[in-house]
Amino acid sequence: MKSTGIVRPLDTLGRVVLPIELRRVLGLGPKDPVEIYVDGDYILLKKYQPSCIFCESMEDITTYKGKNVCASCIDMLGK
Repeated sequence: MKSTGIVRPLDTLGRVVLPIELRRVLGLGPKDPVEIYVDGDYILLKKYQPSCIFCESMEDITTYKGKNVCASCIDMLGK
């Protein structure tokens, strides 16, 4: 993991502002979803990318009843 050297305080509601430079590098825009992971003492943020609930592919994703499924898994389920 690489340190950016950027330190930001939490506000009274527990929010932190990501610097514009990081948002640009990661391609994050207003209202873009971000996934939050915890690994020991670390909090990791990742740009959310929907993936298939079966194979975790990120290509040709369709949402069915609130679940993400890729086209190849839909084909396999149809057989």
